[in-house]
Amino acid sequence: MVTCRICSSDKVEKFLELGPTPLANSFLSESQLTGKEEEFPLDLCLCPVCGLVQLGYVVPPEKMFRNYLYVSSTSKTLSAHFVQLAAEIVEMVPKGSLVVEFASNDGTLLKNFAGTGIKALGVEPAENVAKIAVENGVETICEFFNEESAKAIAVERGRAAAIIGTNVFAHVPDLHGLLNGVGALLADDGTLVLEFPYLADMVGKLEFDTTYHEHLSYFAVAPLVRLFDMHGMVIVEARRTTMHGGSLLLFVKKTAGGARQGQSVDALLEMERASGLADISAMNAFAAKVHSLKDGLVGLMREIKSQGKTVAAYGAAAKGNTLLNYCGLGKETIDFIADKSPLKQGLYAPGNHVPVVPPEEIMARKPDYVLILAWNLADEIMTQLSTYRAGGGKFIIPVPEPRIVA
Repeated sequence: MVTCRICSSDKVEKFLELGPTPLANSFLSESQLTGKEEEFPLDLCLCPVCGLVQLGYVVPPEKMFRNYLYVSSTSKTLSAHFVQLAAEIVEMVPKGSLVVEFASNDGTLLKNFAGTGIKALGVEPAENVAKIAVENGVETICEFFNEESAKAIAVERGRAAAIIGTNVFAHVPDLHGLLNGVGALLADDGTLVLEFPYLADMVGKLEFDTTYHEHLSYFAVAPLVRLFDMHGMVIVEARRTTMHGGSLLLFVKKTAGGARQGQSVDALLEMERASGLADISAMNAFAAKVHSLKDGLVGLMREIKSQGKTVAAYGAAAKGNTLLNYCGLGKETIDFIADKSPLKQGLYAPGNHVPVVPPEEIMARKPDYVLILAWNLADEIMTQLSTYRAGGGKFIIPVPEPRIVA
């Protein structure tokens, strides 16, 4: 039985099944290809009480995050976004204060606080990624962020003027435990800064492949208003961004400090009510469109292969593995996946077992088409591959509907 991780209701309704799927970041070495991969249900559900969209099955965090192959620094778009976000936070907090980022990855965001007079601390559970951050000069504690670790930081270093979580809040199995930790560490006048994919964009742009086992929650504003209220907190500003196909950037403060809900929050709540984001009928309609997208993409790929054309993919992103495995696309269709991350190169994508190679292989092997799996970075990728494009190479962008870009 699924229990809502915000309101604890047991009335949660399933609306989209993507099938038994391996963990999206569990890339394989060649020696592991003959073994049996662990698979877990990948189903989306809606809580009719609070409106939270969430996974129906939770994989233990230790299976996903102690050794992690995603690093933020491989994307120029994300790195540039972090420069701007860090600058905004520097202006927001007093000099000499502490800023803490949980799930700080390789320190791509926190390195921007160097030389600003702000003390920055990362909390990152993945040992391999935390090591990279430390080597890059970003002080990092290798722990999960929770009430226990937050209290320990508060005792040792004092309260934080800002706590940041980018593209991680949706990964948290125990939202109440995390916010208990925020409450223990955040100064009474401090700010919690969160950014994560927005359910309105996921549904409106058919971004179903942002569904994978790490993403436990798919947030709209309405259930978050309820969640933060339960912890004596309020959203003072909600801002839509273009990151990851459409995200929300939230600034949250403690109500004890006199904070009140901002007008930007009210506007998004009204939009969500009009869009029916908390209605199972809207979610069922979304699921039907996902099935149609699958049929369209599979049909397009079959047509291309029937013409004797070659296809590679770009971006060994988690969303790409969801898309390939749900659509049943593997080595018989895609020759290789190019990716900039050295951590993934030389490995094989989970489930479909397509090999991951450096981006230089695209020009070396000149496939007729490149399927852009990291479609949220399509412009950046097509710019990187301008020489390939000038030579007649074509791109396939799968979301929100499969299309070819020459």
